[in-house]
Amino acid sequence: MSHADVKQAANQLIDELERAIVGKRDVLSLIVTSVLADGHILLEDVPGVAKTAIARAIAEAAGLRFSRVQFTPDLIPADITGASVLTPDSQIKFQPGPVFANLVLGDEINRAPPKTQSALLEAMEERQVTADGVTRALPKPFLVVGTQNPIEQEGTYPLPEAQLDRFLIRTSIGYPGGANEVELILRRATRKTDRQPLNAVMSAEQLVAIQQRVEEVHISHPVAKYVVDIVETTRSSPMTEVGASPRGSLALLKAGRAAAAMAGRSHVLPDDIKAVAIPTLSHRLILQPDQWIRGVKNEQVVQQIVESVPAPVSIEPGDAVQGGVGPQPQAAPPQQYAQPAGQWQPNPQASQGAIAGQAVTWTGEPTAPQTPPQNPGFQDGQGGPQQPPAN
Repeated sequence: MSHADVKQAANQLIDELERAIVGKRDVLSLIVTSVLADGHILLEDVPGVAKTAIARAIAEAAGLRFSRVQFTPDLIPADITGASVLTPDSQIKFQPGPVFANLVLGDEINRAPPKTQSALLEAMEERQVTADGVTRALPKPFLVVGTQNPIEQEGTYPLPEAQLDRFLIRTSIGYPGGANEVELILRRATRKTDRQPLNAVMSAEQLVAIQQRVEEVHISHPVAKYVVDIVETTRSSPMTEVGASPRGSLALLKAGRAAAAMAGRSHVLPDDIKAVAIPTLSHRLILQPDQWIRGVKNEQVVQQIVESVPAPVSIEPGDAVQGGVGPQPQAAPPQQYAQPAGQWQPNPQASQGAIAGQAVTWTGEPTAPQTPPQNPGFQDGQGGPQQPPAN
């Protein structure tokens, strides 16, 4: 399988998903990036924006065995991993739980107690479960899509940092635009059923082959150093209490490789890293208390860090630049400033980007805004830094 085949397969998968999910190609592209990188996904958004529908659509379009676990306070670990049961013929037999599937949807994952949440840790990291002293491997591919509602906190158990770190990306869906919502209604009225049937454009075995091909994407030393510079800056930034760990560096590598493969390239460019930095790193940071009080979001801090770290001006010879369908860099919230001394306030008219409801504006005396370094050896869309989005 060539890198051009990976690009074509990614395009076909996204096109099929768009039959069920209207007007969210950028989000679908990011989620497919995580799928091709063999990474777990955390969808955090308000109810009714197709979080569950996206997970089910991915399983259907990719030919994966799908299972759903509705997390509740009375859920126990055996409800997820499975347990040994006594059969009618008095034999003890292991009954696999819903985790033995290719794509597991953990719906409202923060509603289960920590003991149950921790049952997913071994499965997500080691791709195996241990029950009754016996370790059993999970099928390949194995992906977990977790969802949670950020506006309802009563009766919930926030995911610990150790479990959040297991998700390759965290992203939100956002509301559809007016025209897209009209299209959504018209499609539903035409098909006369809630669910949109999808065709399987690949099999589980083909997805595994694509994931293996992604692992062969080359990353040069300058780009690897660029990844480390970004992650190290999250640790040294005065806005963070805890930065990303080495697992964050590896996650950025995996996501960047998948983005490059979706573009049909055999190597990673700095733009690939920029495109996936926010959803890959934002949930791995803990901000200083004063930043939290000011309303600064993790995504804004990562965006500012990415803009402040110089991208490599040159990469290894032979790295030809090609366009593709990979995720585009997420839009920065309006006017990011380094260590402000005033207040952040919500700006309902600001560009929302891919993070719904998180745009803010500065109401105090601004310092000089951060701007990305200019690399004369590159132009937009050809491997160098993108121009900052217009406010």
